[in-house]
Amino acid sequence: MELKQQNITPSLDENIINLRTVMSNSSDLTIKYAKIGGHRICIVFCEGMTSTDTMAELIFQPLNTLTTEMPFESLVRTIEDGLIIAGEQKQADTYSDICENIMSGFVAILVDGLDHAITIGVQGYASRSVEPPSTHSNVRSSRDGFVEVVRTNVSLVRRRMKNTDLVFKMMTLGDMSNTDVCLCYIKNVADKKLVKEVEKRLKQIPLNTILEGGFIQPFLENPGSQLFSEVGATERPDVLTAKLHEGKVGVLIDGTPFALFVPKLFMENFSVIDDYTGRPVFAAFIRVIRYMAIIFATVVSGFYVALANFNPELFPEALLLNLATSIQDTPYPLLPECLLIHVFYEIMREAGLRIPTNIGHAVSIVGGLVIGDIVVSAGLVGAPMVLMVAMSAITSFVVPDLYDSIAVLRFAYIIVGGIWGLFGITILSAMIAIKLCSQENYGVPHTAPLSPFSPKALRDFIIRRGWRKMSEKDYRVQDLAGVNVGEMNEENRMNLTQH
Repeated sequence: MELKQQNITPSLDENIINLRTVMSNSSDLTIKYAKIGGHRICIVFCEGMTSTDTMAELIFQPLNTLTTEMPFESLVRTIEDGLIIAGEQKQADTYSDICENIMSGFVAILVDGLDHAITIGVQGYASRSVEPPSTHSNVRSSRDGFVEVVRTNVSLVRRRMKNTDLVFKMMTLGDMSNTDVCLCYIKNVADKKLVKEVEKRLKQIPLNTILEGGFIQPFLENPGSQLFSEVGATERPDVLTAKLHEGKVGVLIDGTPFALFVPKLFMENFSVIDDYTGRPVFAAFIRVIRYMAIIFATVVSGFYVALANFNPELFPEALLLNLATSIQDTPYPLLPECLLIHVFYEIMREAGLRIPTNIGHAVSIVGGLVIGDIVVSAGLVGAPMVLMVAMSAITSFVVPDLYDSIAVLRFAYIIVGGIWGLFGITILSAMIAIKLCSQENYGVPHTAPLSPFSPKALRDFIIRRGWRKMSEKDYRVQDLAGVNVGEMNEENRMNLTQH
């Protein structure tokens, strides 16, 4: 049997030697010896993972009060039951248990002659304070976002849902990283089959190291969902709480300020928290704007190339003359010109994301000069093409969760539009629609409630009805048309098994 899986022995010296061996004598392993009540004890913790003030108040000060000698059984009973009062106290029976606990901010107390360790939770590692979310801004909603500490994130959700049916299940994933992952759902609201399926997929993740939610996300969705994700991610506790109230299951991962939830519907990409704080009429209007913006961001460049190459007669006469002039003044055909300028834009965007903040403004200045003025003045790119890039770039940020998919589809539309014209754009659009309608996860169609059609559910998707109407009946994901929660078709189950 491997050493770290062996049980703790009654010998204190042997236990310390074995702990040092299992921890590879790491420099952050701190071991303090003491003699309490006439018996040798040892306090073990990882430097930087515990709060020194809490440790002194909960552990050192109470132990120092035991100045008189006492029998061994009385000492153990006093330490375990009456002396130390902490929020978290566990018994560790193996060296592996001790190591996992002390690396999570616990302090282990070993007593000479005792065949197990007493671990006390005194976490105090450095962490970022709760701040406004950076990726999901809002006007009227709360300003707090998730942080990297999973237990802090649990408290943020619990503060918004003070309900005994809200359940949190902690588990450890990753054989090497031992990452804390928390499964959260509302009992009697989330379907039991859905909860069991999500928990099963999490426990079957074969990764040795899990550092972020992106490591887990592919294992929660079907292998065929390459373009549109079936797993939602949010940085906002109020959004996750709302998703749990809809019967979905959330996943919190230690080390990342984003929470995952499943299943995610395609129409949810167009909803933001501000839709529910403003007037319903305005929220419905803004949602229509979002739908139009995404279609425009995806198709406009390819549509422009298709019309200019194959159907220029569809342009107004004045615009057609300007278009012909710009094409004559540029050295490249329209298709490679469009691809080139879009690739250059993506390069600038990536540079803007990765460059240090203090010099980030240089990218915007250079990009504005190069794309907006110099390339047109030099005759490398026509002015209409620059306009197409600017319009598609701006509209693509209206729904940030879909930006990755839009960026890929934009190039696909440019290529098929430049080669096959409007016919190619029509065929590609049909293929995307078929792919979307065929996707399902945990038995929930990805395009519900639009397909299969559910009139009542559309009150909170295509438009946004007022709270008086929406309060008449709670929305649950398992109540949508065509939903068979927790059951997947045989093809998806075989694909998951193979992957």
